[in-house]
Amino acid sequence: MSTLRTPSLGPIVGHTTDTSCRLWIAASDALDEKGVAEDIRTIGVIGVVSSNGRVAAENIFYFRLRREYHRTGTFNLGVDTSLWGSEAARKQLKPFALTPSTRYRVRMASLNVDDAGNNDDEVSSESVVQRLPEPGAWANDLNRSGADKMYVEAEFTTRASAVPGKASDLSFLLGSCRYPGLLWKRKNSDTIFGPMLSKHADAQMVLMVGDQIYADLFNRLVPVGLADTFEEFEERYHSAFGSPNIRQLLAHMPTYMILDDHEIEDNWTQDRIRKDRDKRLLFNLAMGAYMSYQWSHGPRFADSYVHGRTMTGDDQYLQQLQTNQLFYDFSCGHYPFFVLDTRTQRFLDDVPDALDDNHLLGRPSLHRSEPGQLDRLCAWLQHMQEDRGNVPKFVVTSSVFVPNGVDTVGNDSDAVRHKNDSDSWSAFPTTRRAVLETLVEHQVQNVVFLSGDIHCSNISRLQFSAAGQGLKCYAVTSSAFYWPFPFADGDPAGYVHDSTAPQTPDSFALFDGTQTMDYQTWAFTQADNFARLDLKPDDAQLVVQFYGADGEPLVTRKQDDSVDNQPQRLQLEPW
Repeated sequence: MSTLRTPSLGPIVGHTTDTSCRLWIAASDALDEKGVAEDIRTIGVIGVVSSNGRVAAENIFYFRLRREYHRTGTFNLGVDTSLWGSEAARKQLKPFALTPSTRYRVRMASLNVDDAGNNDDEVSSESVVQRLPEPGAWANDLNRSGADKMYVEAEFTTRASAVPGKASDLSFLLGSCRYPGLLWKRKNSDTIFGPMLSKHADAQMVLMVGDQIYADLFNRLVPVGLADTFEEFEERYHSAFGSPNIRQLLAHMPTYMILDDHEIEDNWTQDRIRKDRDKRLLFNLAMGAYMSYQWSHGPRFADSYVHGRTMTGDDQYLQQLQTNQLFYDFSCGHYPFFVLDTRTQRFLDDVPDALDDNHLLGRPSLHRSEPGQLDRLCAWLQHMQEDRGNVPKFVVTSSVFVPNGVDTVGNDSDAVRHKNDSDSWSAFPTTRRAVLETLVEHQVQNVVFLSGDIHCSNISRLQFSAAGQGLKCYAVTSSAFYWPFPFADGDPAGYVHDSTAPQTPDSFALFDGTQTMDYQTWAFTQADNFARLDLKPDDAQLVVQFYGADGEPLVTRKQDDSVDNQPQRLQLEPW
């Protein structure tokens, strides 16, 4: 009989609700490098630790570590049941029941099983477990300690149950862009994740909003080997998620991720596939790795708000999604989040410098029954305002919403060329206009855009003319977790601070030019950092504080021009 093996990576605590938690591991060996991929099947084993510190036999479950997902897998504790050996056994299975606001500890391991059969999607559960004992047979192994231990542990706290009409505090961490470090500096890239856990364990979750790995040849000045094989993408993730501090963070705090360009290739746009046949293979490899290591432990379409809301008219079409998509929405407490995929669905113009033909969230849908990502985001904004009133709404976008680069200011040919080269929303005015006009038209209050990417953290206040004057809307950018080349990019002087200033006029026209959006930006810092955001419903404030790699508050300029290490308190409309 096979023996338990310690996973090679993980655990990762993923999407967590009041009654469920998605938990992830990677199998114990990189079997595919050994040329035995088709002869070995990998199975995950998870056991829930009881209050006495031991795993009971009845609280152990099997789940799949799929070959097509780099031999990784997730078990959604509270929802999933163990693999079954017969239809009669399946009918007897029940999920492990989780209760709200409760701390849990689990132990996870993997098994190697001889099986030269087909890939997992084509194999029944009965076939997978026919050579395995009942899950409870591993109780003794999951209760070993010390040198005999062949498992990893994760801890998490389930969310509190949302009470209708009652606002609660919310705290979470935000960051992006973890350069891997070279040679003896690899440890430096892991430093910041230590204080994120040790000093902020009370936060409900972590948002990692892009460039969790650097798979590409970053640029001519900063050479990093290009990943263009299955094994090289796998190595990037194992190196990034396997370093000591981030491994502890991921095992103890629910973490939500979305990709940006460096998970694929610098400044990636989807139209490259059409122009270069070799890019299709690169994209397929990058997406296979991304879905295995980042997407799989996040929320799925089944978790979306659209399934718990009465829909009428065209909104009914939102409840159908035919294929997996990388964007998702979820709630933490009563606070809604929409996490955008601004990378794999972005298309640059077909006509040079014709910015209105650029699309950041996919090409416009051609029929109301086929809503795209932009349609879903705009519907979500409208529905969240209708259903939850002024409760703050968070839009997560790895690409920066505001501020724009100073070289993109204006409408002359040079500015348009720089906009077209930009990675940010300024290169996609049609998409940006649709979102902003939705905010104004439906009076969507307390929207906060959360971004990364530019290696220069900051805070922005958006201001609307005419019908949108009463809206409170902000943008918070946190970048980078680790970036040792501040001279290469991220200079605060490269970004607009006040879009109404004569030297950097950057007003954005809405509703055929009859209204505008402007913004003011402050709190710039190029230091390695993460942000902590705290919602305070009692005084309707969003408190934002940037912390350095040592976990200490960073000195920044505040909106009133004071310079100190105190948090910035952003005033919202009461909810």
